[in-house]
Amino acid sequence: MKRARPVRRRVWLALIAVVLGNVLYLAFQQQLPPPARHTPFRLDLGLIVDFWLCAVIFGLLLGFFRLKH
Repeated sequence: MKRARPVRRRVWLALIAVVLGNVLYLAFQQQLPPPARHTPFRLDLGLIVDFWLCAVIFGLLLGFFRLKH
């Protein structure tokens, strides 16, 4: 049962990372070059940029909480 806590923490951190990443991407989407803007229902560079931003935020959150503990 001891492993449930770190998994739950990672799920919460992933949710926070996705929300923050999407908010940042949408806030700066108009400043991005046209190929980096996401078109709904398409796999394009904008979707990759959004995913990358969420992954970077998730890594930063994991690093922050590992240093804290």
